[in-house]
Amino acid sequence: MASSTVTKKTTGPTPAAKAPAARKAKAAPKRAAASKSAATKPAPKKAPEKKAPARKAAAKGRATAKAKGPRIPTEAERLRAVQVIDHLDDEMPEAHIELDYTTDLELLVAVMLSAQCTDAMVNRCTPSLFAAYRSAADYAKAQPEDLHPHISRCGLYRNKAKNVVAAMQSIETEWGGKLPPTREALEKLPGVGRKTAGVVAVHAFDGQAFPVDTHVGRLARRLGFTAHEDPDKVELDLQQLFPPQRWGKGHQLLVWHGRRTCYARKPACSRCVVADLCPRVDVTDAT
Repeated sequence: MASSTVTKKTTGPTPAAKAPAARKAKAAPKRAAASKSAATKPAPKKAPEKKAPARKAAAKGRATAKAKGPRIPTEAERLRAVQVIDHLDDEMPEAHIELDYTTDLELLVAVMLSAQCTDAMVNRCTPSLFAAYRSAADYAKAQPEDLHPHISRCGLYRNKAKNVVAAMQSIETEWGGKLPPTREALEKLPGVGRKTAGVVAVHAFDGQAFPVDTHVGRLARRLGFTAHEDPDKVELDLQQLFPPQRWGKGHQLLVWHGRRTCYARKPACSRCVVADLCPRVDVTDAT
């Protein structure tokens, strides 16, 4: 009888097949852990955006200016600035404040009313006001509405009436009815800002101030005395240029020149007495 070969049937994977499966099963936990780690790992930080060179330089310049305060002018710049004021003084020796007043308190009220209003209009309003209110005590006892008939032609007259009464109440109670003797004290009065306090200080007690109104700021930039728009910074630059004894008259001369020659829209450069000293900064149209 012939012999037969019997093949044993296997029901599970062979050892060769088990090895990849085992490696795969072993690697699965590692892949899961790696996936979890990637999900919880914070995203890399973006590199800071680089500023353009001009912007970076401008930012650095502003920071330096803030740290150092007003720029110190050269002797040549100071000499030119004084020459400008000398020329204007020769041309307009009569330059003075154009508000009408007879007392220090009247000066304060007139300057407060002149904000966003012409001096000529203020001068039309104040005669009846000054006749009705002759002292700080008179104003202190009034209601703001009592002032309205006198000053209604001045812009923002309701708010101005309120400030005048409040300022006079403070003067009456804290200063015995007399004008505060310093610019710093004036600035603490209701409704009195730095420019108003500076103008009053210059004309009431020869205070050392160089108040910056619209005209002074415009001319200071055109003449190259400052590059600032902020009135306080403009004043600091002007105070660096001029000796203190020239501040008050310098302020008034720039105001007059701005009203009579160096107009906002179209300056009359052809008849300007300081044309040879002026760089005409940002002037594009002139006569």
